[in-house]
Amino acid sequence: MTELGRVAWPPAPIRTERLVLRESEGRDRTGFIELFASPEVGTYTGGARPRDELERVMPEVPGRRRGLFVIELGGTMIGVIELNRRDAERRSEVRPDAGEAELGYLLLPEAWGRGYAAEACAAALRWFADALPGEPVVLGTRTANERSMRLAAKLGFTEVGRYVEYGAEQWFGVWSSGAASG
Repeated sequence: MTELGRVAWPPAPIRTERLVLRESEGRDRTGFIELFASPEVGTYTGGARPRDELERVMPEVPGRRRGLFVIELGGTMIGVIELNRRDAERRSEVRPDAGEAELGYLLLPEAWGRGYAAEACAAALRWFADALPGEPVVLGTRTANERSMRLAAKLGFTEVGRYVEYGAEQWFGVWSSGAASG
């Protein structure tokens, strides 16, 4: 069973050429609100949430949970990456026990188109491969999300299926530590 629970958390910050992946801190609250209130970010994730609602419900230190990294650029949060165990209700058949890790990421629109998602996701996948050697990672995205489709290919995800969910065609892929990681 893929179990992030057996990995020390939080890990030391992961540094790339331009970014730091780290645990959430109180200073990230505004960034989380911006991320979830953004209409652009919400395009492929079910829509933006109302800012006033987010201001009321967002914890002082949001996103502090196993498997979630804040993506930081120059001391400022620009997005998040999650590596979480896939729910049993959403079996993928990639693993017999349906316990594979699923990669998810969201970046603020001003960070789009600069290679930050590829850099951050590749670093998170390398960390995961070191922490849990041989474990696969899956990723799902809408086929209409061309940026996400290109990123999945760049990271080395291989398509294992397509299906309709949330009223749209979805792409589903798998990555293993032997795959290219951007």
